[in-house]
Amino acid sequence: MSARLDEALAALAEGAERPRLPVALQAPDLRPWAEGNAGRGVWSFAAPAPGPHLCVVALTHGNEIAGAILLERWLRQGLRPLAGRLTLVFANLDAYARFDAEDPIASRFLEQDLNRVWNPETLAGEGRSCEARRARALRPVVEAADVVLDLHSILWPSDPLMLVAGDAPSRRLALSLGEPPLVVSDPGHEAGRRLIDHVARRGQRAILLEAGHHWEAETVARMERVALRLMAQLGLSDRAPPLPAGPRPRHARVVRTVTARSDDFRFARPIRGGEVIAEAGTLIAWDGAEPILTPHPQCLIVMPTLRTQAGQTAVRLAAFEA
Repeated sequence: MSARLDEALAALAEGAERPRLPVALQAPDLRPWAEGNAGRGVWSFAAPAPGPHLCVVALTHGNEIAGAILLERWLRQGLRPLAGRLTLVFANLDAYARFDAEDPIASRFLEQDLNRVWNPETLAGEGRSCEARRARALRPVVEAADVVLDLHSILWPSDPLMLVAGDAPSRRLALSLGEPPLVVSDPGHEAGRRLIDHVARRGQRAILLEAGHHWEAETVARMERVALRLMAQLGLSDRAPPLPAGPRPRHARVVRTVTARSDDFRFARPIRGGEVIAEAGTLIAWDGAEPILTPHPQCLIVMPTLRTQAGQTAVRLAAFEA
């Protein structure tokens, strides 16, 4: 990330209301694609030859525009699968419609985080937020797929990574894609189930790609490389980018999800996702008066949220596995 972005994020973490966050991407005009051919914001294409069904989801969060850029480009280019079915989803179009590069974190969602509403009771009809209604509308779309790839990006300083809900088939698939260099098995959040949690519980393979910072060109490029490799592995495409040189991705498993219990959660020092802390018992944060310590040696820091509220996930702590 640039020094300018680092400074803006540091100001945000310290409590600044609206620091100027640099946005290096142009949000695409999705109005020509909003109606869809398989539901609002949903485009689905079947090939003449049989094969698996891949669903690629963008805009689970309305300010994570990199995935929207990729899917809009594919639709303009007329991308079609060679076999099976490819479904492209613009998830939270209502939040995206309010995206403003002058205040780019404000449109993450409108009423409720769309990636926390995939609970059975919400899907069954509880909850009247626009995000709960959208999840219910998208439910048959994602449940029809064999594999779901949910495209995300990251606000706070962190290395790119993939998250899976803990099932072995999803983990093996994520590790086979070559990048990012880290795959994390993660049980999820106390605040509610994610899309990948819902589809993984049904026996489908599901991957959440955290491709890089929200508003940088490399994030879009990484999303496309990973998605095209996935399409090629499934037989939907014959143009997979070459695997990156170097060691294969590593796998880690979350052993503790730290949920803030107070609004006075603060990290003991600057910290970033992907950092490995060598010693067990190292102080990393305070939750009010409670110290948060690393539970084991070589503790991997997963996606810290440097400004959080009670009830939100502040950081995940993970251990590497062979």
